[in-house]
Amino acid sequence: MLLPYLHKDLIEAGCDEAGRGCLAGAVYAAAVILPKDFKNELLNDSKQLTEKQRYALRDVIQKEALAWAVGVVSPQEIDKINILHASFLAMHRAIDQLTIRPQHLLIDGNRFDRYSGIPHTTVVKGDGKYLSIAAASILAKTYRDDYMNKLHEEFPHYDWKQNKGYPTRKHRIAIAEYGATPYHRMSFNLTGNTQLSLDLNFDL
Repeated sequence: MLLPYLHKDLIEAGCDEAGRGCLAGAVYAAAVILPKDFKNELLNDSKQLTEKQRYALRDVIQKEALAWAVGVVSPQEIDKINILHASFLAMHRAIDQLTIRPQHLLIDGNRFDRYSGIPHTTVVKGDGKYLSIAAASILAKTYRDDYMNKLHEEFPHYDWKQNKGYPTRKHRIAIAEYGATPYHRMSFNLTGNTQLSLDLNFDL
């Protein structure tokens, strides 16, 4: 049973990211403020749900949340500031867009770059412990999946519709064969094998 809040008397926003371990695509994050009496027996960590359940819950969250927003950090920004800080920046951008200013932030994970003026609590595996973080995980995951599905149409060789940019064997083999795209994170070990040649100058 997920907890509805950490602090009963504060406006809390749960925050989570999606796409941190990917080789390609932006990293997405969401921030969600739920009503204190929000209940949904299905709501859980997005990784524990089917795709159909995630999208059904996205509609529920967007309808019933007091406020929600999604933040995005591009592959180029990831390469400049590293994926850890890019994940935090995506959360900051989501928080920036909330129509209600939270008084406290619940962050999935064990680290966070402090958001000015709002205290936070990091929660390891928080998407399986707090409703607001679980809700944020679902929004981040589904909006990022939508984005990767669109990129798949542009670059079908990489199987992004299935792997969503994660380092599957098929994805790595495609990088070795076709080279990197403008959506790949060039600071990552893209092929996973230094013996594979990699053409970094992909022709659009």
